[in-house]
Amino acid sequence: MTTLALTGSPLWYAGRVGGTLALILLTATVVLGIASGGRTEPRRIGRFEVGLLHRNLSLLTVVFLVVHVVTVVLDPFVHLSWAVSVVPFGASYRPLWLGLGTVALDLLLAVLVTSALRRRIGLRPWKAVHRLAYAAWPLALFHSAGTGTDTRLPLQLWLYAACLVSVVGAVGWRLVKAGPGRVVGRLVAAVAALAVPVVLAEFLAAGPLQPGWAQRAAVTTVLLGGGR
Repeated sequence: MTTLALTGSPLWYAGRVGGTLALILLTATVVLGIASGGRTEPRRIGRFEVGLLHRNLSLLTVVFLVVHVVTVVLDPFVHLSWAVSVVPFGASYRPLWLGLGTVALDLLLAVLVTSALRRRIGLRPWKAVHRLAYAAWPLALFHSAGTGTDTRLPLQLWLYAACLVSVVGAVGWRLVKAGPGRVVGRLVAAVAALAVPVVLAEFLAAGPLQPGWAQRAAVTTVLLGGGR
């Protein structure tokens, strides 16, 4: 087992930092989008300011996602191809968990492209695609927990907890302020918001927090020869 495998290369650390910051920014973007929508629009801050902040957070998320993808692909430890960044579940290294991250990235790219073409495609299609960002968040969260070999660290677990509390709290706030109507949609949102932390907690307890998870999650001999 080499020193590089034990300590990680600078590219690996850059990839983890980029991915973690992207998750934090994506969480902030989702929370702002949920909390400021509908009847919960803030009164002291104009819609333009909220929209500008939301857009800037989204762009920062994409920037750190690019850093995350580029550094991970360039990292020689796992030998990932560029195609893996856009085609899900094709990697030989932790294919499921990397695939979830790829799907999340594809969803965010779809949001980015349709936002640039908003005037051409119309408001309704743009809104329909824009809602995909909400699906990208839990996928990114499970991707981080499933691929990160630092998932067992208390600081990382607290980060996941903070992300969960923020999003679930925003959903609860939105549901309380939403008023009557759209019962089915509100019920689906409530169930989904409560299901994510439950499923993640069960996954962490049965997977990443168990000894030997790194070896079981990978299918390549690279990881079996020495994990990070």
